[in-house]
Amino acid sequence: MNATPSSTDQKDRRDYAPTSDSTDRTDRTDSTDSTDRSDRTDRNSLDGRSEAGGPGGRTVHLDTAGRGRMPAAVRALVADCAAREDRYGPHELEEHLAHVLRTEIHDRLGALLGVPAADTAVVTDAATAFDALVRGLGPGRGDRIWTTPYEGVANLTALYALRDRTRCRLEVVPLREDGDLDLEWMARHIDDDVALVSVVHVPSGRGIVNPVETIGRILAPHRCLYAVDASYAVGQLSVDAARTGCHLLTGDGWRFLRGPHDVGFAYLAPRLRDMFEEAAAHRPPPQNAAVAGLNAALAHHTATLTGPAGHDGLRLLPALRAAVEETPGTELITPGLVQSGILAFRHRELPASLVRRQLAARGVALWKTVAQEIPLLDHPAGTALRASLHHDTTPDDITRFGHALQAVVREERPHPMAPARPPATPLPLRRSPPGRPSPVRPPAAT
Repeated sequence: MNATPSSTDQKDRRDYAPTSDSTDRTDRTDSTDSTDRSDRTDRNSLDGRSEAGGPGGRTVHLDTAGRGRMPAAVRALVADCAAREDRYGPHELEEHLAHVLRTEIHDRLGALLGVPAADTAVVTDAATAFDALVRGLGPGRGDRIWTTPYEGVANLTALYALRDRTRCRLEVVPLREDGDLDLEWMARHIDDDVALVSVVHVPSGRGIVNPVETIGRILAPHRCLYAVDASYAVGQLSVDAARTGCHLLTGDGWRFLRGPHDVGFAYLAPRLRDMFEEAAAHRPPPQNAAVAGLNAALAHHTATLTGPAGHDGLRLLPALRAAVEETPGTELITPGLVQSGILAFRHRELPASLVRRQLAARGVALWKTVAQEIPLLDHPAGTALRASLHHDTTPDDITRFGHALQAVVREERPHPMAPARPPATPLPLRRSPPGRPSPVRPPAAT
C-alpha cells in the first residue's frame, strides 16, 4: 500500500523543488549577459579540478571538441536534478521534467537543426543513433554503401557489421590531392545501387569541413539514404539538416554545445522513424537529468548566438595556426580547403602524449588523437595533438598556449633546433587511382 506523505514531507518537497514556472523563468533569464558572466566564473575550474596551479591562474581550455565546459547554470541544473532524483526517485523527476522531456527539448533541437520538432530524437550519443539506423537496414547483395576516409571508428564498425550481415559492398569515396572529398567522383559513380552514404561533417581528429550540403544535392535524385555525423560541427558551425538533404543527422551534446555527457540527438526523416524507434527501444535512454541539462545548454547556445559573439570561435583560428607554426619542429595537419575551429598538429620529434601532458602542467588543456579514431585515413604523423576553439576563447588564451608550447619544446628538446619552417603543406593522404573507390581496410587493432 502506498503511504501518504506527511504534511511536513509535502512542505519539504515544495520548499526544495523549483516549480516548472520557476524553471521556465530561469531558462528565459539565461541571457547572453548572465551566461557570459557564468562562463567567466567557469574558467577557474575544469572538470571540478582547481586550475590555480597553472600560469595565469586558470586553464586555457582548447578541448571543446573533446568535452565542452558546461556553463555554470547548466551544471547547477544537472546537480539539482540529480539531488531531486536521489531524494524522491526517478519517476518523480520524470514527472517534474515532463514538459522538458516531451516538448521543450524537441522544440529546441528542431530550431537548432532547421527541422520539425517531431522529427528529432534524444539519444545517449551520435554513434548509438547511427548504429540504430544501420541495424534496421537490409541492403541487397549487389548494393553499395559509401563511406569516406574521415569516418570515425564507431560508425565504421557499424558499417562493417552491415556489410558482413548483408554481403553488400562497402566503398570509400576517394580524396583529391588537397584532402577534400572527390565530389566529381561521387557525381560520376552515384547510381540507384548505392543504398547508404555516410559522411562526417567535421571529423574528430582533423579540422576539415566536408561539404555536406553539396553532397546532399548530388545524392538527392537517387534512392540512397544519406547520413551525416555532425558531432564535431554542431555548436561551432551552422548545421541545417533540411538544407543538407540528409535522412539522418546525429550529434553529441557535450562537445561544442557544452551539455552533459552521455546525451545526444538525431534528426530522422519521417520514413525512418518507425525503424529507428524499434531499434532504439532495445537501448537504454539517456538520463533525464542529462536531457534537462542538454535542454539548458541549447538555451544557452541560442542566447549566445543572438549576442555579439555568435559563431565567433573561428576568428582566432589564424592566431592559433600561427602559434603552432612559430614553434620550432611543429607541423600542421590541415587537409582540405575549408577549416573549422579544430586544428591538428604534431611535433616532428616529441611524442604527442608528452606534449599534451606538459601543456596540461602549464595550464593548457588540449587532446591527443590516435590513428585508430579515423582508421581509413592514412596517418603519416601517427599520433597528433588537437586544439579546438570556442566562442569564449580569447586572444590571451592563444598567447598563453603559444608560450606554453614553445616552453615545452624548449625544455623537452633542449639542444638547438632548426628554425620554424614556413607553413607546411598538409601531410600526404592516401588516394585511389582515378575512377576507383578506395579499398576498405579493417581498422588497426587497439
